[in-house]
Amino acid sequence: MVKAMSISNRILYVTFLSTLLVTSSFANGKNKTDDGGGGGEDDDDGSTTEEFKVPGTEKTRVTYDGRSLIINGRREFVFSGSIHYPRCPPEYWEDLIERAKRGGLNSIETYVFWNGHEPVQGMYYFEGDYDLVKFIKLIHKHKMYAIVRFGPFIQAEWNHGGLPFWLREVPGIVFRSDNEPFKHHMKKFVTLIVEKLKAENLFASQGGPIIVSQIENEYNTIQLAFREKGESYIQWAAKTALNFNIGIPWVMCKQKDAPDAIINACNGRHCGDTFPGPNKPNKPYLWTENWTAQYRVFGDPISQRSAEDLAYSVVRWFSKNGTLVNYYMYYGGTNYNRTSAAFVSTRYYDEAPLDEYGRIMKHCLSDEQLMTYYSLDSVGLPREPKYGHLKDAHRAINLCKRALLLGTPSVEKLGHGLEARVWQQAGTSTCAAFLANNDTTAPVTIHFKGGEYYLPPNSISVLPDCKTMVYNSHMITAQHNARNVVRSKVTDKIEWKMYKEALPSQFTNKAPEPQEFYHLTKDTTDYVWYSTSFVLGERDLPFKKGARPIVRMASEGHGVYVFVNGEYVGSGHGSKIEKNFVFQKDADFVAAKNTIHLLSYTVGLQDSGAYMERRYAGPRSITILGLNTGTLDISGIGWQTLVGIEGEMKEIYTEKGAKSVNWVATTGDKTPLTWYQGYFDAPEGNYPVAIKMNGMGKGMVWINGRSIGRYWMSYLSALKQPTQSEYHIPRAYLKPTNNLVVVLEEEGGDPKGIEIVVVDRDTICSIVSENHTPSPRLYKSLNGQLQAKSNDVSPKADLTCPNQKKIVEVEFASYGDPYGSCGTYFFGNCTSPVAKQVVEQFCLGKPACKVPVDRAHFSSQKDACPNLKKKLAVQVKCG
Repeated sequence: MVKAMSISNRILYVTFLSTLLVTSSFANGKNKTDDGGGGGEDDDDGSTTEEFKVPGTEKTRVTYDGRSLIINGRREFVFSGSIHYPRCPPEYWEDLIERAKRGGLNSIETYVFWNGHEPVQGMYYFEGDYDLVKFIKLIHKHKMYAIVRFGPFIQAEWNHGGLPFWLREVPGIVFRSDNEPFKHHMKKFVTLIVEKLKAENLFASQGGPIIVSQIENEYNTIQLAFREKGESYIQWAAKTALNFNIGIPWVMCKQKDAPDAIINACNGRHCGDTFPGPNKPNKPYLWTENWTAQYRVFGDPISQRSAEDLAYSVVRWFSKNGTLVNYYMYYGGTNYNRTSAAFVSTRYYDEAPLDEYGRIMKHCLSDEQLMTYYSLDSVGLPREPKYGHLKDAHRAINLCKRALLLGTPSVEKLGHGLEARVWQQAGTSTCAAFLANNDTTAPVTIHFKGGEYYLPPNSISVLPDCKTMVYNSHMITAQHNARNVVRSKVTDKIEWKMYKEALPSQFTNKAPEPQEFYHLTKDTTDYVWYSTSFVLGERDLPFKKGARPIVRMASEGHGVYVFVNGEYVGSGHGSKIEKNFVFQKDADFVAAKNTIHLLSYTVGLQDSGAYMERRYAGPRSITILGLNTGTLDISGIGWQTLVGIEGEMKEIYTEKGAKSVNWVATTGDKTPLTWYQGYFDAPEGNYPVAIKMNGMGKGMVWINGRSIGRYWMSYLSALKQPTQSEYHIPRAYLKPTNNLVVVLEEEGGDPKGIEIVVVDRDTICSIVSENHTPSPRLYKSLNGQLQAKSNDVSPKADLTCPNQKKIVEVEFASYGDPYGSCGTYFFGNCTSPVAKQVVEQFCLGKPACKVPVDRAHFSSQKDACPNLKKKLAVQVKCG
């Protein structure tokens, strides 16, 4: 009778059963959000609530042995994600933490940002974006663990590696060495943070969420530069940390010789294969940084790391004795204001599981929307499939928890590049296997324990009972999505006004030679004016027609704008790899007094390396070439300096400061050092907002007086594209109407091309084959025994719209051999002619749907490839 059902009736029957399941879930109180797609059946982590207790540890909140961390007497796996509190407005912290937990994490990691907390020596700041205690308490509120990396050197692509600038000026200081001034200030700050967290009972030993702390950061990379003082420093740092007696483990990442009882941890992309292991057998395997992508610097092309590769690394890690992984970053966020390190872009780790726009504020939602905020549909902008595929990986690993924590491992070679890692609990049937195909090009079908398993290239499969494959790192069952950037209808046109910076005539300092840049700025600004004058006679200037003298300037970084006799000559800059550069260009000189103005700038301070206190910037040597009388060295003729630029000092990016200058209508002239001002209303909807800097060169943007960071459109990658075009405007910065936007354009641009845009991920997709493993969301583990939660565990295209939207259009559907990625799918050599009709019947008008990868639904009399293992690719639009 079922065989006789029409396609429409069969779909109605499946939909009816799905509705019953959802209704049942609500009746039982399971009304949590699911960002990974697939409804609410996977809110648990897959493992049972049984406790893997370790006798004799009940009174110790956090301890460890060679197998795992032991928390409150129980062995635990820790799935952690990095979220840095200053890289996101505090209004969004709780939403991010909630979303991370729904992604299968049970821990949040953060650095502590010294230069944010003590920007001026002895003056501390723990409010707003730097309210560390509030952030940790929110983690605790959501019953997650916290990992705090005290540093206080953190690198993190953060300005000066987190070290405050005033530290450079402490007499006799040498950073990160056995140096008394540095150790004094380092210990003082770490003590301050430890005591602040202790006072709020935030360490696990006090009943709080913090289970692991870190001192120093990747010190092995520079230790040899300090010779014996490097070794003695790391011993001192370890002793200092342990003496705090906070009752939780301390770690050092990338520190192979970490002193006892500090745990040495791994940072990298494939620690399951590159980490030699803890330096003592009583220490567990910890992975403090699994890089989810690659941070970008201006001038870089797009950098990515596939969901498949990331998932492979995580599963392999846990199959090889791993007990903790931390994704760096899980949410990267934004380098607001001047917080990014040298040449680092404003957008940070945008390719993380939660992209730069990965949140939506609850206080931005209407009462009706708040009613559904915790519904079965996702909220925000997770980057799929990375978010959902990792969530499935965590679940698959948890399904193996009993075997992994209580069992003994063995390795069986199954062929070239093929292996099975098996964990078996002695005297029981509890068994878990991890089948790996390490060949990067060829798939293979293997035989293992009487079963046959298909392994794509460079993949690892999870068999929680040594029989049933519930996950493969290469076969994604989570949905995909594509990010859309759409011009706001509300802010379609901004009326711009402008104010031009004048070349300064009054200066504050004078010296024989140009003074060092950082010494002048104290890191309070990106800019310093340098100026000098000299006289040339007629016989000095070249006689040859068309010949002109050339200005040559050697700089220690990062960039410069050059003016001769009030006229703009040009600009030059270095790069992340080579900060030093030489500028040279011809200019108009006169047989009289000539004046040169140099506006030197930096793009953040260095964030790593030995002897950071000895890094310098600014002009070093200035000469005039092409004169009849030879090369003229003007480096030592006396130079005046002025720190900062006028508009910055007057704060004309604020409502109050803007009144101190005369704004005029824009002329269309692309003159350098020009400020632009306009107003716009908050864009429609609740999705994240950005400003697209079309037609601009380099500078900074302020919204209602708050800097959203540096932009640099003119520094193109090798692909002839800007590293970043859209710059995030947090809705927390916006008013409903009349928002002030101020742009400082350094190079010369036209603001008419600037757009206010909204960002969504309303394009969702799935591509699933008949070979695909069933989703691990369909299984649970009970006392180490795998159980299916449904009789139907066949592959399905699983789609869920964000924010309670519904599927309004099926943009692509192919059952056959389609290829491509979400947003750019293509038909292959064969496809079912009814594919789109079937998907529309399952999905159109619904907030979520599941389309079985079943030939019965897509059958037709003309199958162009009957022997092909079919794939189903679907792309839909939510609205």
